[in-house]
Amino acid sequence: MNLELLEQTLADRGEPSFRARQVWEWAARGASGYEEMTNLPAALRTELAAAVPFSTLTVEDEARSADGTVKALFRTADGHPVEAVLMRYRDGRRSVCVSSQSGCPLTCTFCATGAMRFGRNLRASEILDQVLHFRRLEEVNHLVFMGMGEPFLNYDEVLGAARRLPEIGITHRRTTVSTVGWLPGLTRFVDEVEEPIRLALSLHAADPRLRSSIMPVNDRYPLPSVLVECRRYFELRHRKVFVEYVMLAGVNDSVERARELAHVLDPAVFKVNLIPYNPTGRYDGSSREAIAAFKGVLDRARLPATVRLTRGRDIAAACGQLAAAR
Repeated sequence: MNLELLEQTLADRGEPSFRARQVWEWAARGASGYEEMTNLPAALRTELAAAVPFSTLTVEDEARSADGTVKALFRTADGHPVEAVLMRYRDGRRSVCVSSQSGCPLTCTFCATGAMRFGRNLRASEILDQVLHFRRLEEVNHLVFMGMGEPFLNYDEVLGAARRLPEIGITHRRTTVSTVGWLPGLTRFVDEVEEPIRLALSLHAADPRLRSSIMPVNDRYPLPSVLVECRRYFELRHRKVFVEYVMLAGVNDSVERARELAHVLDPAVFKVNLIPYNPTGRYDGSSREAIAAFKGVLDRARLPATVRLTRGRDIAAACGQLAAAR
């Protein structure tokens, strides 16, 4: 819900300040509406239902995968599309992948969101409402800012949302912010954020020319400068930086590209997630054999690496597929 509007509405009514906290606590526990908030006067619940929409987002569509993944397409009050995903794992993890923008202005060539028209930054309440939508289905315990948009282009709202997540049941240690290397926001994150929020870097090529062809942001903020900030993050927090590396057939998946990656990443600082690519039109995904050979190079270099389990491919909910085409 729009927490600022909630607080203003309550203040205009002359309600005590703790009322806003009561409402938020109910929402954070998965309440589906004001009518469930039994410690609020009935008249107040009625007025809030009329004055403050329970969610800043409208659900337009929801798709469910055979593997249990759920993708929701929302619209903001001014009509911008937003997608978010709930991923269910056998070990009990319930991870939400949220968007920080509607669309993305950075045009990474492998990402369907990058081909969309950029709408705008999302407000903290709109980010939280993506989480609360799934919290009303079941408890959630992990979150990644890895949906639509570059989180560090919307730094203040992203951090504002992240700081409320423990109240929903997602600790800071189970929250990850993923960046393509937007240096101004990354530097602020390293310098300012005291909470143990995890950092992930969307890298995808260690060679400068190749990375720039895949991710134009590399021309503006070259990878060496980005890696300096990642190392500072590790030195200050003693937590490894996750590196996301999407495997594109014939583009970045050769043994030589693996050697380049191992050369630029310090095994003490970084852990690599190799991501089987879900085609969005321009590239093909690497074969299992190519991924295994690539990982073998990293293993021999003692660079920690895993192959990500793909979720939601059949509903276009996997990494790189969020596009809100409707």
